[in-house]
Amino acid sequence: MRFLCLICGKIQHTLKVYRSLAEFNTLECAVATTGTFDGVHLGHQKILNQLVQTAKKVGGESVLLTFDPHPRVVLQPDVELKLLSSIEEKIELLEKSGLDHLIIHPFSKEFSRTPSLEFVREILVNTIGVKHLVIGYDHHFGRNREGSFEHLKEFGPIYGFEVQEISALDVESVNVSSTKIRQALHRGDVGLAAEYLGHPFTLSGTVVKGDQVGRTIGFPTANIGLDFVRKLVPSDGVYLGRVRIDERSYKAMANVGRRPTVGATQRSVEVHVLNYEGDLYGKRICFEVVKKHREVLHFNTLEDLKNQLAKDRDAAQTELA
Repeated sequence: MRFLCLICGKIQHTLKVYRSLAEFNTLECAVATTGTFDGVHLGHQKILNQLVQTAKKVGGESVLLTFDPHPRVVLQPDVELKLLSSIEEKIELLEKSGLDHLIIHPFSKEFSRTPSLEFVREILVNTIGVKHLVIGYDHHFGRNREGSFEHLKEFGPIYGFEVQEISALDVESVNVSSTKIRQALHRGDVGLAAEYLGHPFTLSGTVVKGDQVGRTIGFPTANIGLDFVRKLVPSDGVYLGRVRIDERSYKAMANVGRRPTVGATQRSVEVHVLNYEGDLYGKRICFEVVKKHREVLHFNTLEDLKNQLAKDRDAAQTELA
């Protein structure tokens, strides 16, 4: 939705978020798409750009129907699926797209059994009010993924909507996919992941109390309690990046994974924010991961660790300039 800011005189945009289809009021002219949009990567952004542009062209409103939890979590509970973005991170990314409406509908086994025809007629047409449907390459929907682009082309004239399929998006001749991004992050290649995403990979959450060892050696860290348990965390290492705190950005470095020097075997995300003074406990912060600086090392003494952290800090100052 758009409104005129009385202070600056510019047209402002705000994304309306609904936590189920029941909260949504049917539109006269909805330009819609549907999918999980995990990570909101470049392929997703191409769909969203087309969605928003089409809505402007026809005088309609753009709508994304997505689901929580992720359908694969419900349908394949034994598969250990890690996701690129939490719902909170997804909303933040989608706010930048110019999208008007975001529907986050609860996904269940019962919902998964919705036949493709019923999905189109009752949800897309009668509930959302779709007049134009924009879908990604090789998109499937409905019970057993039976619905396809061909089905939508058949349903369109019957229910009064047009359908447009976006072709596969290539980045340096490699198809962008959430799977390829996950593989890059598992290798610690956050630079390649960012190329595919079109934005830095982020680790977000509320700062919780840790063992406070860093404070004793002059490198206090913010221990991020991640937004949700299925968040994909890159391979163990020391990473450089930036932290967003209260709408401001700071250079930072983070230990991701285990901390062998202090005997910590549980994986964690501990961020040292450069040139920041203040208490971060209880604040929600976002670490934008720019590059992997080095592997996690075991040091014989805390003094050795402190010396290495000083070198890491110097590298962060230089490489993030």
